[in-house]
Amino acid sequence: MNPLQTVLDQWKAGIADHDPKRVASYFTDDAIFQGLHPYGVGPDAVAEYYDSQPVGLTASYRILEQRQLTDDLILGYLAVDFSFPDRPALPVCLSVILRKTGADWLISHYQVSKL
Repeated sequence: MNPLQTVLDQWKAGIADHDPKRVASYFTDDAIFQGLHPYGVGPDAVAEYYDSQPVGLTASYRILEQRQLTDDLILGYLAVDFSFPDRPALPVCLSVILRKTGADWLISHYQVSKL
């Protein structure tokens, strides 16, 4: 399985389980995170963001583009649908940069946009 899909599957499972700390564990210590609220830096900002999301939130994604920038950097561009238990799904575009840190690939940049 490719690293981008592996990390995104873990991210998606952590969201579905409403486990913000687990979701945050897939981000680097200096990750720039831009959800639909003001941006934050690092896993604590990621955990705080996902802790504020409703229980029952799920994410489904489709990788639109993927580029291996260097041996330890991958760029991904995705279509993501965030589904809520009490309102219509929210379709967004997501750009991520994964960085290899040791044996692990982690998200170092996360940028959501609504089109």
